[in-house]
Amino acid sequence: MSAVQSLRIDAPPADQIGAVISGIDVNELVPDSSEITAIREAIYRYRLVVIRGQQMNESQYVEIARKLGRPQVYFQTNYHHPSYPEIFVSSNIAENGQKVGVARTGHYWHTDCSFEQHPLSWTSIYPQVFPQDARGTLYIDMAKVYRELPEHLKAYVDHATTIHAGQLRYKVQASDIDRSLKELLDRINEEVPPVRHPAVIEHPVTGERILYLNSGFTVAIEGMTFEENRERLAELFEYIERPEHIHEHAWSEGDLIIWDNRFLIHMSTAVKPGQQSKSYRIGIYDDLPFYKGIVS
Repeated sequence: MSAVQSLRIDAPPADQIGAVISGIDVNELVPDSSEITAIREAIYRYRLVVIRGQQMNESQYVEIARKLGRPQVYFQTNYHHPSYPEIFVSSNIAENGQKVGVARTGHYWHTDCSFEQHPLSWTSIYPQVFPQDARGTLYIDMAKVYRELPEHLKAYVDHATTIHAGQLRYKVQASDIDRSLKELLDRINEEVPPVRHPAVIEHPVTGERILYLNSGFTVAIEGMTFEENRERLAELFEYIERPEHIHEHAWSEGDLIIWDNRFLIHMSTAVKPGQQSKSYRIGIYDDLPFYKGIVS
């Protein structure tokens, strides 16, 4: 049986996210093949896909990212794998006595790189070492949130522009010793200055309207006073982050998970002190506009 014939997509229940793909070895996928097309379409349709039972080394992981799209090289080198800059390493495990990657990443609601002018299309994660208790990632479908948003909250965001900034999530590194907080903020502002995006975006493939806010990086709604922003953003984030909106994916060994950052905000689950954790991440650009109206 060919890889095309054996690929299976198990859709989630109605109005839920996360399809499970099985029956394939991603190392055998061919660029521009029917399988690649099916995976890409599943990401757009189901927001998130989990490809079960994969075994990849670092080189193979980078290669599958290339088959699906264009791998990102994250702008801060302290997150890079020492041999593969495309791989973003989230780890609290020293290797040969050396720190590799960054620990405690992403434990707040966000969408990857919304603080950039051209945000990241998709995120893929391939776990390496599982902590005992925290084996998952939390997600919220922002298209669904927008559809259900109360009218008074829609009035805040429809036709509005939001400002996104990443300075307060910056991870201090060894090269920052002896630098003042002002110097650090000035440097990160120069590298990734605050950007503006519509508060409601339209997906370039599905045409769905999506609330594009997150409490990790969205700092203001343009045109509002400081007091108005503090009040209205707090009200929006409280509604967005309600427990009934949250989907948790519990990791299994061999999972490769890929999601569309246009649709989903996410947050990592916290790792308890003393437990080891390590995962690899590759951001992938699908080379479509992030939303209709933006130049790719």
